[in-house]
This record gives sequence, structure tokens and C-alpha cells, in this order.
Amino acid sequence: MSVVFEKPKALTDAVLHYCPGCTHGIVHRLVAEAIDELGIEGRTIGIAPVGCSVMAYDYFACDMIEASHGRAPAVATGVKRSMPENIVFTYQGDGDLASIGLCETVSTAARGENITIIFINNAIYGMTGGQMAPTSLIGQVTQTSPYGRNPETQGYPINICELLATLEAPAYLERVTVNNVKNVRNAKKAIKKAFQNQVEGKGFSLIEVVSSCPTNWGMTPQKALEWIDEKMLPQYPLGVFRDKEAGIGLAKKEA
Repeated sequence: MSVVFEKPKALTDAVLHYCPGCTHGIVHRLVAEAIDELGIEGRTIGIAPVGCSVMAYDYFACDMIEASHGRAPAVATGVKRSMPENIVFTYQGDGDLASIGLCETVSTAARGENITIIFINNAIYGMTGGQMAPTSLIGQVTQTSPYGRNPETQGYPINICELLATLEAPAYLERVTVNNVKNVRNAKKAIKKAFQNQVEGKGFSLIEVVSSCPTNWGMTPQKALEWIDEKMLPQYPLGVFRDKEAGIGLAKKEA
């Protein structure tokens, strides 16, 4: 009997610790499939964050380094500059990347470091119990915004792809989601392209994945996937925000 579906070789046999309905597992698989298909596992180094995916080093079969909270892009920069022949990626949540690590994210993107960032945006702090994140929606109830996020006192959500698209250096920025089969396929293409860009030396790539957190959203897994369409995507629209190769998102300079 021919094999038509199997676990990617770039994933270990460790059992994932994520909550039922969490989409981290889907994204892990897509990253691993991209690594397998590009044949780069032997020279890939991943940087694990602090957050729900803190134990990513147990799940990816490539070499992994644990970074302190928010510092994954800085660690990735050091690794890539010291070993430019290696493929280096970070895997980060919104609290890690968009809050304590925002400076590292923006600075790394502004320098155009030839790395790949996988950014999980579920609009909440997952691992620490459901506090408001930089990406939490206006009106969203969290442990630290029990009456809903109020922009007058707690500001507005940070749209990372739009923010980084204002910079000159990034090569590729795309926002995807994984709440249905079509979107999973699109996310796979984006993630693979982000790794391919690094292989070809094109520079900084970031893929933002709008994800679900059924536990801290207080929803069933199915309702959480629907909530992505209903509430998350109006704030975080899908699409390519920068693709230098295709000429997308590049500011036109006057002569």
C-alpha cells in the first residue's frame, strides 16, 4: 500500500502539549513540511520563544535554541551572522514578539536580517492565563481587561505586518490563518516561500498566522475557528503586505 500522508520528518515523535483546538499544532506541521520539502533540516536552527510554544525545541527535529522572552530575533541575528550558511527561524507568539520583543522585531526587520519569523497571533497571552496582549481586540474580554479592551486606557491593537511594511528592508510579509482547509493550504505556501527566500538570500521574511486560543477565549474549538472569521480577520485582514520580488508593498519614491 502506498503512503499518501505521514508525519513530517522535521517533527519529532513527542506528543504536543497544546490545548484541544489550539492551532499551534497545525502551524508546527506546516513549518516542518516546508523544511522537509526544501531539504534543509540538517542546516536549520530554530529559536524557541517564551509562551505557549516555549517547548518547540521538543517538537522540531532540527537544532533548536531557547531564547529569553522577546529576544528570539536578536538570538536569530547572532546565529545567522555567525553561521550564514544555516537556515534560521524564530517561532513566536504575540506576547513574545509584539510586546516585550517589539524592539527586537522592528530592529531586526529594519536591518533586513536574512532570517524567517513565524508569528502566532491569537490576540491573548495564552501560557500565563489569558491576559490582554498587544494584539487583543477592542472590546475583547481578558483577565486584565474584564470589561473589554478600552482604547482610551489600553490603546489599540498592534498590526505587526502593517507596521513592518512601513520599513524599507523587509523582503516578504504575509498574514495568513489556519481555520479551514483552504486557509491552511495558503498558509503552507506562505511559510514555504518565507523559508525559500532565506535559502536564496533575499532577506527578512515574517509570516503572521492568525490563530485560535479556545481555552483563554472561553470557546469550543469550533466556535474559536468561527470567531477568527467573525472578529479577528476584520482587524487583521489576510494578504501580502510586502513582497519585494513581486513589487508589492514598496513605497514609490519621487525623483
